Amino acid sequence: MITSIESARGPNGSGGTVSVESVADILDRELQEMIKDWLARVDQEPDLVCIPLSFEERTGHLPYLLHDVIARLRLDAGTKAPISTAAAVHGNLRRKQGYTVAMVVEESRLLQVTIFSTLHNNVKHLEFNLLLPDVVTIADEVDAQLKEQMLRFMAEDAAEKAKVK
Repeated sequence: MITSIESARGPNGSGGTVSVESVADILDRELQEMIKDWLARVDQEPDLVCIPLSFEERTGHLPYLLHDVIARLRLDAGTKAPISTAAAVHGNLRRKQGYTVAMVVEESRLLQVTIFSTLHNNVKHLEFNLLLPDVVTIADEVDAQLKEQMLRFMAEDAAEKAKVK
């Protein structure tokens, strides 16, 4: 939902109208830019780029994880969030690609940094009365996704070890 408010000062010091968006709307609007920003952060991490992946292999999961974050932000207060299917798929995929647990955790950390940087870059459009609760929701959702990724990662690992025995 986008609303407008009268600003005390516009960019040149005069009054003006500023559009205000929900955190979910900003993340939805900035989705492709967040993917690029996340990849740029990943590309700076030698521990992650040591596994050569194409753009699609490296980022293909992100739209789904981010859509789950956005959907969670749009849930009514008190509504139980569904478990992210995208996170489960991602955990299985990363294990098959040769990632370690630490690498998956680092990717998740970079996702949170990217989301929060995006919000910072759009600060003039944020609904401040909802910002802190939405930041808590984002952190909770990304952490819940990481938990699901790790559960699937470890289950796949256990299944592999059982085959060896």
